[in-house]
Amino acid sequence: MESKLKKGIYLALIAAVFSGVANFTNQFTVRYVGDALVFTTIKNSLVALLIISLLIFVKKLAKVRKLSGRNLLLLLSIGVIGGSLPFYLFFTALAQMPAINASLIHKSLVIWVTILAVPFLKERLSIRQMFAIIAVFWANLLVGGFGGFAVNGPEFMVLAATILWSVESVIAKITLKQVDPDIVIASRMGIGSVILLLAVLASGKSPMLFTLNSSQFFLTFLTTLVLFGYVSTWYRALSYAPVTLVATVLTLATLVTNGLSAVFVTHKLTMTQVAQFILLLAGTSLFINAAGKIKSVSQKLTPKSAI
Repeated sequence: MESKLKKGIYLALIAAVFSGVANFTNQFTVRYVGDALVFTTIKNSLVALLIISLLIFVKKLAKVRKLSGRNLLLLLSIGVIGGSLPFYLFFTALAQMPAINASLIHKSLVIWVTILAVPFLKERLSIRQMFAIIAVFWANLLVGGFGGFAVNGPEFMVLAATILWSVESVIAKITLKQVDPDIVIASRMGIGSVILLLAVLASGKSPMLFTLNSSQFFLTFLTTLVLFGYVSTWYRALSYAPVTLVATVLTLATLVTNGLSAVFVTHKLTMTQVAQFILLLAGTSLFINAAGKIKSVSQKLTPKSAI
């Protein structure tokens, strides 16, 4: 398997761990803070400050001035579509539903990404990969115990956020062909934070930004670090591997969320969760193996260009 593809898989696995931890910790943190909009605004703004500070430290900020108008427009769309509204939808819903349910719905990302990536990114999928996606989908939504959507409820909000993040993933994949991942992350989190801050001001909740007690701020900062780790690995994974592959590997986050819930909440591991574990690993492994073979065949069929 090509080293570039391996890097993408490893980074996607790390992103899945961050995502699983985030789904678990965000639930009780947003409830403890008391307001989803205020919580996600503070958290995302802190991540934006961290990544912009990193850009300054490694002297990448100058690259922004060299970007084309098209790339700047793509970065703006990433910030608007992926960095603002879906966060508000997701965390508002998360305060009203179990973390595992939110994680299961979020992992339908692989379905929406696949629907978009084939026509817009021309990503190739074999029959084996389609079976793998079905296995992953079954593990997350059926074996995982999800019982259906409440059309006007929190589940619908998480689904809407997931679809928006799917659109963003496809746009990000296009953008990352020419733009540094750190600049993409900074645009997503920076532009998104500005929009969220405006929403806080418009709703009259701005005083709440400065009234967190020490425990609330500590938990918020903890989730900030988790989100920083997630976006840093997710976008780098996208720069190396097909978006369908990265989204499939990300479904393993459900195992992390389930594991944390079993240890700290339910204190038990059910046979359903064991079955889900096996099915998720099998489906993800099948997809990765098939993706590697498609990559190898494509390289053999593509003639080497003359230099």
